[in-house]
Amino acid sequence: MFAAYAARIDPADPLGGLVLGDLPEPEAREGWSVVTVKAATLNHHDLWSLRGVGLPAERLPMILGCDAAGVDEHGNEVVLHSVIGQSGHGVGPGEPRSILTERYQGTFAQKVAVPTWNLLPKPAGLSFEEAACLPTAWLTAYRMLFTNAGVKPGDTVLVQGAGGGVSTALVVLAKAAGLRVWVTGRDEAKRARAVALGADAAFESGARLPERVDAVMETVGAATWSHSVKSLRPGGTIVISGATSGANPTATELNRIFFLELRVVGSTMGTKEELAGLLSLCATAGIRPVIDSVLPLAEARDGFVRLAEGDVFGKIVLTP
Repeated sequence: MFAAYAARIDPADPLGGLVLGDLPEPEAREGWSVVTVKAATLNHHDLWSLRGVGLPAERLPMILGCDAAGVDEHGNEVVLHSVIGQSGHGVGPGEPRSILTERYQGTFAQKVAVPTWNLLPKPAGLSFEEAACLPTAWLTAYRMLFTNAGVKPGDTVLVQGAGGGVSTALVVLAKAAGLRVWVTGRDEAKRARAVALGADAAFESGARLPERVDAVMETVGAATWSHSVKSLRPGGTIVISGATSGANPTATELNRIFFLELRVVGSTMGTKEELAGLLSLCATAGIRPVIDSVLPLAEARDGFVRLAEGDVFGKIVLTP
């Protein structure tokens, strides 16, 4: 079957290890389902995998892709929960949880195998392309806001970065929850698009805000960390789910964190139950993921290049 996979690890040139070609189809096994992939989406996790983060060379070749929507062997339209081993279903005893592409082949292929427990029904109102956006970036945003941020309707949330998949999801979900949403970004066009998407205001990266916010959604990392801490009201919360600009800020701001009693909360992906809640919210409230573009899997390299360059607004979808 045709697939986009990591053939070698190269931290300096991650796309040098990306190959588009044929690999064997997944085999059915007890407790697992083979899903025909209809749509999958790119995530920064795929770029990190090509750099060798969470993916050692001995597990290559590894099909990339964390999330997808498709059809199972019984003809059911399904969405994949990407965290394998969370419940113990389908994996060996004591095996730690992992995300697809770390231990198990991913979704950038015509077919993918996952534990049957990891499948959820796709809402009829969502296209395969829309549903494929949800299990990684949108689920991450859902958990950041509704599980870890401690915010309530009327609170103000700052989203660092105006264009990525998680950032656009945060804007849409926060507005749906009755929050005031501010975003930052280096690109004026992306800031304008974030406002059109529902953000109440958009500011240049690092700009002084009109007032301090109740929570900051941080996925950028080192480049925005100091601004995130300084933008919080006393007792406010920073929720971190990524560090695309680096994990080591020049200033940790520890004095401000303890003196103002700020909360710093790490957040990774989400549970199957949270994904079910997200699917239900999208179906009942008419929320739809922001899609940057849809590419055939054969053109996956173009999508990887755009993601690496930050030239996206929303999700890039791949269709086998």
